[in-house]
Amino acid sequence: MTEQEHKKLGQTLWNIADQLRGAMNADDFRDYMLAFLFLRYLSDNYEAAAAKELGPDYPSLGADDKRAPLSVWYAANPEDTEEFERQMRRKVHYVIQPPYLWTSIVEMARVQDGDLLDTLQKGMKFIEDEAFTNTFKGLFSEINLSSEKLGRSLPDRNEKLCKIITEIAKGLKEFSATSDTLGDAYEYLIGQFAAGGGKKAGEFYTPQFVSDILSEIVALDSQDPTQGKRGHIDSLLDFACGSGSLILNVRNQMGPRGIGKIYGQEKNITTYNLARMNMLLHGVKDSEFEIFHGDTLTNEWPMLRETNPAKVPRFDAVVANPPFSYRWDPSDAMADDVRFKNYGLAPKSAADFAFLLHGFHFLKDDGVMAIILPHGVLFRGGAEERIRTKLLKDGHIDTVIGLPANLFYSTGIPVCILVLKKCKKPDDVLFINAAEHFERGKRQNRLTPDHIAKIVSTYQHRNEEPRYSRRVPMSEIADEKNGYNLNISRYVSTAEAEAEIDLAAVHASLVEIDKRVKATTAQHNEFLKELGLPLLPM
Repeated sequence: MTEQEHKKLGQTLWNIADQLRGAMNADDFRDYMLAFLFLRYLSDNYEAAAAKELGPDYPSLGADDKRAPLSVWYAANPEDTEEFERQMRRKVHYVIQPPYLWTSIVEMARVQDGDLLDTLQKGMKFIEDEAFTNTFKGLFSEINLSSEKLGRSLPDRNEKLCKIITEIAKGLKEFSATSDTLGDAYEYLIGQFAAGGGKKAGEFYTPQFVSDILSEIVALDSQDPTQGKRGHIDSLLDFACGSGSLILNVRNQMGPRGIGKIYGQEKNITTYNLARMNMLLHGVKDSEFEIFHGDTLTNEWPMLRETNPAKVPRFDAVVANPPFSYRWDPSDAMADDVRFKNYGLAPKSAADFAFLLHGFHFLKDDGVMAIILPHGVLFRGGAEERIRTKLLKDGHIDTVIGLPANLFYSTGIPVCILVLKKCKKPDDVLFINAAEHFERGKRQNRLTPDHIAKIVSTYQHRNEEPRYSRRVPMSEIADEKNGYNLNISRYVSTAEAEAEIDLAAVHASLVEIDKRVKATTAQHNEFLKELGLPLLPM
């Protein structure tokens, strides 16, 4: 599918959403829209696998027969369904029974079946509890099919759902149902809802071009990026994963078999569910990822609370775009938390370094971490200065990348990317000042592929370029003048240097000009004298 077709599909779905949501809040309608897109993908993928599994026994129905072929096979072979489902679990890792397939749901919507809403509720419950080997409890918890936003009465809600599903089915009809296609459409819609939903919606979405930078950085060899892309990432963690777009972008960089397992954590229940759907929609099997719902700062994930040092999970790559300057309230006991005790606690007013230290703690010794943070972490004093100083003294901060302002939906402030390593080779910090390299947009600024390529190449080869990048020795960062301040403009200024003034040359020029003025005035006075007019002063 071409880029143009991807965009067309996304726009088609967005137009449907825009037309159908009526007075419904965009965030609420997003949940319905994305859930149905998810069901379409699961169903089409399952039916294609079923046709392959059953071969010539898979029913071939006429063009006017709108039933799901699998429902016909189930009805004709009740004694074989259990074995068939066992085989499907082994091959595609899940089962969807015929009444809950998208084909069946669309047919109910087309004929305006009064039982559609009830069937949808049962189908969503089945997918959460029974469809997969690993259960996905609460996957549709934000989809309230009993909400009065859909209609005041049961028939009204049923009618509204029939209309929504029918229109989505029409919109999707001409497009492929592969994981790439529908996954891209899902990402497009998330981005559109984030763009239209302001700060709240933008919190769970990392713009694609920013995500590309982090993804390409961690995909490179962690210890010697000049060697190019690494062969494999055994484990990848995003501890503030939102809708999962960032970790999926890393997977896209590495290829489907380039990552052993993806781990994500998300506190917001809505975006936690979006992330789980997003993984499956992009063809990531349920055994290949684990997303946990819980607070990262209080470390609610049991897997990460392991007290035996030999069993503490460590990750090859860590990426994150946590909430900027998030207010938190650490308990006194947190000062002894293994994640923070060697560095101290981040201030209550800004948890930026708390997020960073959390991810850094679980990074492997030869791993790489890339995190998006507000510029304040580079220069703020107090507790943040102490944490920053220790990270620098221990040689853990590898690269500081300054990005342009107004790239995010949730904030207009400029942000930076910090690249950290536990065992880095160079005894310097690479500063990249990309703040003035962007394409201006109406609402948000953008980074083009060329901008991204330049940032990544500069990181990879540690290139130095006037007014763009510089390798700064630790001795300079630590000296009395800088005092471990990482404000990028201290080391890489984008200001144009003023041209030096040659005073002797300027003086000679002025003397010459003065001579010419006097000579011209004298000549002019000769003309005035002949005319009998007053002379000009010399």
